Amino acid sequence: MTELRARFPNHLLLGVLCSGIAAANAVRAPVAALVAALVGLGAAAAFSEPDRRFVLLALALALGGWWWGSARLDALDRSVLRAEAGRAEQALVVVTGPPRRGAFSLRAPGLVTRFGRLRPHEAVLLELPLGRSPPQGAVLEALGVLTLPRPPANGFDERAWLRHRGVHVVLRVDRWQAVGRRGGLGGVADRLRATLAGSVAAGLDGDRRAVLEGVVLGDDQDIPIELRNRFRASGLYHLLAVSGQNVALVAGSTLWVAWLAGLPRLLGELAALAGMAAYVLAVGPQPSVIRAGVAGALASFAWLSARERDRWYALLLGALVLLGWNPYNLFDPGFQLSFAAVLAIFVLVPRLMSVLEGYPVPRPLAGVVAVSTACGVATAPVSWLQFHAVPLLTVPANALAAPVVAPLLALALATAVLAPVAPSAAAALAWLNGWCAAYLAGCARLVGGLPGAQVRSGRAMAALTAAAFLAAAYAWRRWRRR
Repeated sequence: MTELRARFPNHLLLGVLCSGIAAANAVRAPVAALVAALVGLGAAAAFSEPDRRFVLLALALALGGWWWGSARLDALDRSVLRAEAGRAEQALVVVTGPPRRGAFSLRAPGLVTRFGRLRPHEAVLLELPLGRSPPQGAVLEALGVLTLPRPPANGFDERAWLRHRGVHVVLRVDRWQAVGRRGGLGGVADRLRATLAGSVAAGLDGDRRAVLEGVVLGDDQDIPIELRNRFRASGLYHLLAVSGQNVALVAGSTLWVAWLAGLPRLLGELAALAGMAAYVLAVGPQPSVIRAGVAGALASFAWLSARERDRWYALLLGALVLLGWNPYNLFDPGFQLSFAAVLAIFVLVPRLMSVLEGYPVPRPLAGVVAVSTACGVATAPVSWLQFHAVPLLTVPANALAAPVVAPLLALALATAVLAPVAPSAAAALAWLNGWCAAYLAGCARLVGGLPGAQVRSGRAMAALTAAAFLAAAYAWRRWRRR
């Protein structure tokens, strides 16, 4: 314990705190008992030896995290509007996310600030009639009826999925009119997203525009269902969810521009922080982008404070931010896939790279193979449990797609920067970037359309799992002999 405490004190304490918050999902904490326990631990820690004091501090953090997680879950589960289900009223609603078009209605996340005489300030799911779509951030005056979410059906529990996001009712709107726009930080995020969405694919349409917006903004609603399914089957769907690569490119591009302009590194790091914050605001609170944003911010702060960067500390702090805000994030597929992939990159990729060193494989290709293999293995259980499907050809698919991913992101960001000052140059870059998007869509269609690209049956998954265990045992035995 002494050695662990000396080498990884912050990591252990952060891990314990995250575990305490996550534990609230299983059992809610009794507040009175927790307060008494924390007071007792504090008194005991004051008169204990360093090792015992560290253990008591860890226990206190676990209890404090349990209390905080329980309080946050109680707040998320609280609903004023649930008791009004079945009632129709005039309402004032803020559209807090981009609307998605379905077969029979438009659906969007919203915030009800007035419902009849109530002033609930509560999150809801909006169902709007098909037709014109309100922009994100619009304030709507609407006539609608509150209903409960749909019960579990066809393997999907909409009620639980919404409850994990603090949403307990659906507002089915009959008619609405826009009466304003929200302000504050949300308004800034709305304007940033609208600017980015309107510039990264200037002059493009169809699949090219949809894929570009998916890669840059994590918004896949305009991608045809057939192409979305091919992205999933090929193992390339992660490219349509904003990840650390996007945030790293924003930070790196900002630092590079600052260096070209001859600015001091201090100003460059501050500009990188501002760029990452603006990008996170524009994309929205996706688990992968929040984790990447926290990691990028810590990297900049480490340079500003002349401290060593610690990727494990950044990962744990990202988990703390996400779980501290919403402990239900533990069940979110995006959270699980993101952290499983990053853990695989930290743990498995260096070992796979060392194995590939003995083969005539170019280092860039070896990196793609190692990352794709590690992430594919680590995320396969999550993909099966959440979606009952596992892509088998993720390594060749990512090897084919890798040459255009970084150029696509770089060209998209350059297009967004140039659009306000040089629209013609931005349109030319967007046209060039459209070919990158077309190539990416072609990779998804080619690999995702191959027979056996995806496992969807329980028997096939059992056979695949057995084969993976045998291969892992064989590889472990050979490694031990070496």
